[in-house]
Amino acid sequence: MWLWLWLLLLAAQLAALHGSSALQQTPGEKVAQTNTVVSLACEAKTSQSTRIYWLRQRQPPSTDNHYEFLAVGDPTKTVYGKDVEQERLNVSQVATKSVLTLGSVQPADSGVYFCMTIGTPELTFGKGTQLTVVDVLPTTAKPTTKSTPKKIRCRPPSPVTRTGPPCGPLTLGLLVTGAVILLVSLGVAIHLYCQRRRARIRFMKQ
Repeated sequence: MWLWLWLLLLAAQLAALHGSSALQQTPGEKVAQTNTVVSLACEAKTSQSTRIYWLRQRQPPSTDNHYEFLAVGDPTKTVYGKDVEQERLNVSQVATKSVLTLGSVQPADSGVYFCMTIGTPELTFGKGTQLTVVDVLPTTAKPTTKSTPKKIRCRPPSPVTRTGPPCGPLTLGLLVTGAVILLVSLGVAIHLYCQRRRARIRFMKQ
């Protein structure tokens, strides 16, 4: 059994890994947080049911970058790879669609996951799913918005309220005329007073 799987993996490494449209694998890329559940799907675009295998290529810093056989769905049971933690990995297949579920993912689970079918004689691969497991999900930076400077509106100066009468030429003329009349009246009154006093003095001398 394991010799057959070893030959299968060797053939997978030697095959040209170009994604085929015959296997539709989703999603193409996945970023997951530690201890969450991740599901990957693969559907064969064929009219008949076919067994779908799942492989993984680990990414740096892991030094083991060969293609690791994970599991293959079967109507009666699931066949797992040699060092696969079966309590965290599950494969279910209905007709031509297979779903790989990873529970409580860890950073060591990061890598590229491929689905594969075995034909006669070729191997067909999905386009792969890049899985990255991190402790903290990256946050999306808010786009910086340029602040629009506020327009300064110039207000016209408020009119000064005048409390006195308007100082126009007509007003000044009236004031001058009034002053002249007052002075003339005062002069006439003084002149009449002086004449009366002189007349009284003459009358007393007589």
